[in-house]
Amino acid sequence: MNLEPTTSSRLFVLDTNVLMHDPACLFRFQEHDIFIPMIVLEELDRNKRGHSDVARSARQASRFLEEMVAGKKHRDIEHGLDLPTPVNSALKCGKLFFQTRELQHEMPRELPGSIPDNAIISVALAMQTILIDSSVTLVTKDINLRIKAAALGLTAEDYSNDQVIDDVDLLYKGSAELAEDFWDKHSDNIESWQEEGRAFYRLKGDDLTDWYPNQFLYRDTDNFHAIVRECNGKQAKIETLTDYQFGSHNIWGIKARNREQNFALNVLMDPDIDFVTLLGIAGSGKTLLTLAASLTQTLEQKRYQEIIVTRVTVPVGEDIGFLPGTEEEKMTPWMGALMDNLEVLTTPQGAGEWERAATNDLLQKRIKIRSLNFMRGRTFLNRFLIIDEAQNLTPKQMKTLITRAGPATKVVCLGNVAQIDTPYLTETTSGLTYVVDRFKNWNHSAHITLQRGERSRLADYASDNL
Repeated sequence: MNLEPTTSSRLFVLDTNVLMHDPACLFRFQEHDIFIPMIVLEELDRNKRGHSDVARSARQASRFLEEMVAGKKHRDIEHGLDLPTPVNSALKCGKLFFQTRELQHEMPRELPGSIPDNAIISVALAMQTILIDSSVTLVTKDINLRIKAAALGLTAEDYSNDQVIDDVDLLYKGSAELAEDFWDKHSDNIESWQEEGRAFYRLKGDDLTDWYPNQFLYRDTDNFHAIVRECNGKQAKIETLTDYQFGSHNIWGIKARNREQNFALNVLMDPDIDFVTLLGIAGSGKTLLTLAASLTQTLEQKRYQEIIVTRVTVPVGEDIGFLPGTEEEKMTPWMGALMDNLEVLTTPQGAGEWERAATNDLLQKRIKIRSLNFMRGRTFLNRFLIIDEAQNLTPKQMKTLITRAGPATKVVCLGNVAQIDTPYLTETTSGLTYVVDRFKNWNHSAHITLQRGERSRLADYASDNL
């Protein structure tokens, strides 16, 4: 191991969890150098077995590393391997270094214990001693390891390349309020007409450049609610919404209780929108509205053949262990929210035992509960696919699920980024945040953040004060 840093003065020591979180991280450090401790390679080897996402990522990281060392002589590896330069980039990337010898005599201190974390810190401290003129940074997803490193005088950072946005408050909300003088400002550049009971407006102006396809617009002073149907630079076409809040319209007996719920029902019922994301606090109506729309379009309008519901099985408390039964029976305990909302939607007032049994039998034929573990390779044709608790999915898992959609399939993702239970996922790296940001410019997708809880006054108070 003969460290000859590039013109960059930064060397990043990678923890195993970074490689397993994003195997392609090797190509994301631009002009900086990367150092892989031997203990990291051993941990990749220990985690490569199995069918979990962690195991798949470990195997993929090992394949990337093998491709880079294939055909290289020991002398080349000692002096560092050139990292590939991205296509259409004039920036030359740094080098990849492996630990090829013991570093005990370079270590300024010996850490107690033999756990891998301490071994990685020891290597990073040794590199800091060797490269006096360079900045050595440990990159890890482990919070406690970053604390240990800081206590020992070593710079440590989280891996943030997969961070979609800097702050969750910057996440696209899906709606925007019009200024009080909006219509006066655009009175000279407006065209309006009626089609099938809807009003349409074509506008021009400099302030339209921030609009997105299927973004909702509102102004409470005149109860104006509309959706952006087309936006091209300084020109846009908007359409007024169906009023599911105060009008005569309802979906499976459900009416919107607030502005955002009205927005959600409009896109859930729109056949031209293939992908919908709903964010909201507990009790904001995400699941209830989605189920009402899916039942209406599947059982009444015959637009979809069946409803498929899935979610990631991450427990909030201690894992209860093995669950017996078929795939659907194993998933049923995780679908408590689904069952609660179905009970509200499918229990007619005054219905007897026979009516309830007949309704449940019909729903069992049209609503299928599926596990994420068996999604790879499947194609859903003419289905209404609901992904619940989507905030616990990684971007890779989200891509796997959404690409299952075949012709005439609608995908709806529900979640609350403030309730993430998956290790190493945060509000800014969640798969749900990822798809909200990536789909906001597509003409066949829509997003809305539900602001108000409508479950009960007790739930609202607990959400605000606990």
